[in-house]
Amino acid sequence: MSHLILLFSLFLAPAFADGGSQKSTQSLCSNDVSHKRQKRDWIWNQMHIKEEIDTPLPHHVGKITSSVRNNNAKYIIKGEYANTIFKVEETSGDVYAFERLDREKKAEYELTALIIDRTNNRSLEQPSKFIIKVYDINDNAPVFVQKVFNGSVPEMSPVGTSVTKVTAVDADDPTVSGHATVTYEVTTGSEYFTIDDSG
Repeated sequence: MSHLILLFSLFLAPAFADGGSQKSTQSLCSNDVSHKRQKRDWIWNQMHIKEEIDTPLPHHVGKITSSVRNNNAKYIIKGEYANTIFKVEETSGDVYAFERLDREKKAEYELTALIIDRTNNRSLEQPSKFIIKVYDINDNAPVFVQKVFNGSVPEMSPVGTSVTKVTAVDADDPTVSGHATVTYEVTTGSEYFTIDDSG
């Protein structure tokens, strides 16, 4: 009988040991979870605006949003032209432009978004940088790079002989299809001369 009791207790010992370790592991994990800081993220709409918009100012650019939940939260922006050209509505995070923008003067603006507690001005989230890009419209005519191009050709030269090369440039965005494409045309003397798209 004593042998049976001994075997029985030996059999149960590892089970109790495992249960204890499982409990300690579980309590350790739950402690880890409770001490972990919940990650918050800035949430962005893409920031862009067309140049030379012909509607009344201000123009809506986009929205800065954080997942922070705080009734006293207030959005502010800092950086290049913040609170002059660009302003943010402090409760909604909507960003507006208060001037008509010209991409040929400046194509993008770098700003910083912050969310603070309005009662004590403490940051509720790490600042986040963002860029407002100005989209191109086809609003520039091509211009020649010099006023006069001189050319010459020997008399009796065969048809197709090169006389000169002219060059014009367009300030619009070359990455937008057709906006900076330049084509050439001879308006006077076209019975003698032709010009191709390379000038």
